[in-house]
Amino acid sequence: MTERRPGVVSVVLVNFRGADDTITCITELKAVDWPAELLEIVVVENGSGDDSARRIRDAHGDVLLVKSKKNLGFTGGSNLGVAKSSGEFVAFLNNDAKPDRAWVREAIETFHQGRDIAAVASKVLDWDGRKIDFVDSAVAWFGMGHKPHYLEPDDGSHDEARDILFGTGAALFVRAEVFEQVGGFDERLFMFYDDVDLGWRLNLLGWRVRYQPASLAFHKHHASMKAYGDFREMYLLERNALYTIYKNLDDESLATALPGAMALIARRSLARGGVDSGVLDLRVPGDDSEPNLSMPKTSAAGFFALDAFVDDLPSLTATRRELQAQRTRSDRELAPLFGTTDAPLADMPHYLDGYDAVVRSFDVLAGAFAPGAESADAPRAAGARRRILIITGDSFGKKMAGPAIRVWNIATLLSAEHDVRVISLTTAEPLDAPFDIQVVSPHFPAPMTKHEAWADVIIVQGYALQQFEVLESTSKVLVVDIYDPMHLEQLEQGREKALDDWDDQILGAADSLNKQIGLGDFFLCASERQRMFWLGQMAAMGRINAWNYSRDESLDSLLAIAPFGLPSTPAVHTRKALRGVVPGIGENDKIVVWAGGLYNWFDPKTLVRAVADLATRHDDVRLFFMGTKHPNPDVPEMAIVRETRELARELGVLDRNVFLNDSWVDYDDRQNYLLEADAGVSTHFTHVETTFSFRTRILDYLWTGLPIVSTEGDSFGDLVASAELGVAVPELDVDALSAALESVLYDDAAAAAARANVEAVRSQFVWENALAPLVEFCRNPIKAADKVKTVSPVPAAPRASAASLITRRPPRRHGLAHDIERAAFYLRHGGVDAVWSRVKRRVIKPR
Repeated sequence: MTERRPGVVSVVLVNFRGADDTITCITELKAVDWPAELLEIVVVENGSGDDSARRIRDAHGDVLLVKSKKNLGFTGGSNLGVAKSSGEFVAFLNNDAKPDRAWVREAIETFHQGRDIAAVASKVLDWDGRKIDFVDSAVAWFGMGHKPHYLEPDDGSHDEARDILFGTGAALFVRAEVFEQVGGFDERLFMFYDDVDLGWRLNLLGWRVRYQPASLAFHKHHASMKAYGDFREMYLLERNALYTIYKNLDDESLATALPGAMALIARRSLARGGVDSGVLDLRVPGDDSEPNLSMPKTSAAGFFALDAFVDDLPSLTATRRELQAQRTRSDRELAPLFGTTDAPLADMPHYLDGYDAVVRSFDVLAGAFAPGAESADAPRAAGARRRILIITGDSFGKKMAGPAIRVWNIATLLSAEHDVRVISLTTAEPLDAPFDIQVVSPHFPAPMTKHEAWADVIIVQGYALQQFEVLESTSKVLVVDIYDPMHLEQLEQGREKALDDWDDQILGAADSLNKQIGLGDFFLCASERQRMFWLGQMAAMGRINAWNYSRDESLDSLLAIAPFGLPSTPAVHTRKALRGVVPGIGENDKIVVWAGGLYNWFDPKTLVRAVADLATRHDDVRLFFMGTKHPNPDVPEMAIVRETRELARELGVLDRNVFLNDSWVDYDDRQNYLLEADAGVSTHFTHVETTFSFRTRILDYLWTGLPIVSTEGDSFGDLVASAELGVAVPELDVDALSAALESVLYDDAAAAAARANVEAVRSQFVWENALAPLVEFCRNPIKAADKVKTVSPVPAAPRASAASLITRRPPRRHGLAHDIERAAFYLRHGGVDAVWSRVKRRVIKPR
């Protein structure tokens, strides 16, 4: 393979009896805004049999002139030019076209927006720059590519860059290495639809073709075919369309499209020549002594094309098998790029009657060719229904903690536009949901393989990614939900452990997050403060790089804020839950609720002391902790639960002023507790975990309109203070906390003001707004700009990923066999106590 010169653009011109056009094109190329030392002009003299080579050499002796003894067509000539070129990028420009000055520069800048961008398609206008030649791509279900808006006036309405199925070979840039890896243009096509085929192949192999209107060229169009009869062009178009769908459609689509496409060739050919196929019917009288039937060449062209297809079927089948084995994107995924598939592309009445019959009978407009996926002027993924796999380590059921609640709402929103499947790594109860819910245990990881194969987009949170090798090596678009900084949680959660064990737990979480940061394509965090933190960690991981920055200087396309949310529908009280139901809580008591669980990084003990103090002045104050037994069986009760209960008992307020729910409130029942409360509370310590946390329980307080009392220092503590949603207090200050509770519970004016302010900010946090960046991303999911895309066979090893450069320890194996192997090792070397120590450490692995 040719050694390529970095930064050099090799422009390939194929000349066939068009020396005047070629000389003009070269002159225009030399005037583009691009360094001359980085521009290589390659002219393939394609067996013209005239003095073209001499004339071109005389006019431009500095170009690389490659001579072919015979006409290789556009495909063979272009491939020959690429083989002789030396640039990192190759550009194809028809010899009857001319480039705008910015043609090269704008295209190369577009490549910098993503490593997975294999080709950049230029905008092409007519020679005078008034009418459209190419601004978009589309392919009819029977394989004929077409150009929406062709010959329409250029009014600037098609000047937004976007992904498309193919660019026009009249003005197209491709990474040279990728072009060679995928086999270049298919020389069996000779000319026509070769650009459709190339773009389609690139897309199904996982690459992107990017339309860039700022890269502009001007084209005379088909000057090379003027000397030939229309029937030759018809033959090539019919044949090449058939070749293209046979190679590129997946099995399901091909089974429907191929019979219909072949039938239409016959009908289109006869209709084009005005031939009546009924003349051979026995019921039609005629001169049977005449063995010959006259038929125009334009009609014969289609039948000759079918015969050529049969001739080339063995080689086409071999190509198809190889290509389909390597494809990474299904036709369903590519459907938005197909554009207008229901396009007869001819207007003969007899043909249109046949077209309608074929479409109805073969149901060809179902599946990938269904109308509605096309939208030439809108974002190309609008209308695409994708398969989205969401994986959580938490339990799914009536009782759910924060991670599962977040996944539930993500899945609910995305299922309105996509097929969604949720995987819990622990347990899942049968639920009425608009999406599928299944369970896969990390100890029996094999079923995850089929789920990964099913998905187009995978969303992970927690430790899910590292627990399945198939997820770590996936080629699918990977979204990582890092709203929970797990390594910062471990700073507090592991305090009770021996220092080495504590450190191991922290570094284990950090390693997991580093792996996720190295592998992800799109990330979600909970707040602007968190975003600054994660950008720092990403920078250390090498993800804040020229590629991602070139795509988006804000980096919003890499890391977006998508906080925890709240329902957009008002909370409705459906049953009594606290007042007169929980022993010790009366109808007229003042109730403060603690929503969510109790974890070691919270400070419920200062809260209990404050309530005990407030009870000396108001004996009707009640504090209710809504959950102490986590619904995830892998999360044990933390020490803080026992300590809180013991402190309340010591102060004489347990089950009198302070109540701890020994279970966990059902997710769909929580509003009944909240709506009977007078205020919501959240208290914590001031440390680094607090600084970057996002207290999800606060959202339920906003949802149900409760005044809020919170410790200062985290995102919501700041919001409570700035928006006057209640009172924010210093950490560990019993007197301030007691006074704050007294204010929101017993000062009617203060409580009313807080409720009004809560109402004003609540809409900011509804799930539809909170998750808007994710919903938008899933409409057009793409790999991160710095992701290295490779196609087999790859002649050189790809650049190491950031994750591979920073992983602190070798990848951990998972599954039952591995667990048994490790248990046996620890039993041999440390006895039962060593095994039990590791089991406990595994069980309390944080969510």
